[in-house]
Amino acid sequence: MTIVLIATLLYLTATGLLVRAVVRDDAVTSPAWLWPALPAMLLHGGYHVLVAMRTTGGPDMHFFAALSLVGLGMAWLTSLVAARGRMAALGVLVFPMAAAVLWAYHAYGHEPSRPLGWQLATHAWLALLAYATLSVAALLAIMLWLQERALRRRDFRPWLRALPPLADLESLLFRVIAVGFALLTLTLLTGVLFVDDLLAQKLVHKTVLSVLSWIVFGTLLIGRRRYGWRGAKAVHWTLTAMALLLLAFFGSQFVIELVFGHTTR
Repeated sequence: MTIVLIATLLYLTATGLLVRAVVRDDAVTSPAWLWPALPAMLLHGGYHVLVAMRTTGGPDMHFFAALSLVGLGMAWLTSLVAARGRMAALGVLVFPMAAAVLWAYHAYGHEPSRPLGWQLATHAWLALLAYATLSVAALLAIMLWLQERALRRRDFRPWLRALPPLADLESLLFRVIAVGFALLTLTLLTGVLFVDDLLAQKLVHKTVLSVLSWIVFGTLLIGRRRYGWRGAKAVHWTLTAMALLLLAFFGSQFVIELVFGHTTR
């Protein structure tokens, strides 16, 4: 409880510093938000390690545990991106989200998991990294859409000045998508190689939706390279692919674990 509370306060402190920096238009030159964000993420990860040490079986990968780990991955990716350029405003969305899913994980409780071999563990961690990376891409797509909309309306607000130029934001979006697509590809490959019942009743929806998301992301990258897709088209394809991916894992897992009370393991 203490770890979760301290991590939450640090996440919110980092968010407050980022909001102040955006309002003052110095989000680029003021890295003060990193000081509370870094220990918040370390405590967030440490809480999962502590739970793993006290819970029998393998790492907890149930619904809220996976959600919390994706939130942690998003926070780390956001910090890496924001510390190197004008994307600190992304943390205004991601840090409170990470705090919220950490609290949800703590409040829901922890369930024992069966031990995983290195093959399934590799598949699971690749999946979490892919979800985290592509979730950041989805947030970037939304910010790209908001930026284009504001520029068309000549609505120049402080948060808009905190973002990089439109072309740079779009370039960053596709770099993140490319990394996430590679991770998703590895996730699907390890699933084929290491998961014996990939098309079992509890996994068939997850498998089909994940493949559909992979196809949409792949088509978007090809369209960008060959036809120069950008702007609203890139945003729509990104959000469609991400919606499929969210349904693939968290949608199906929510129904199976929380509605029907079963486990995906």
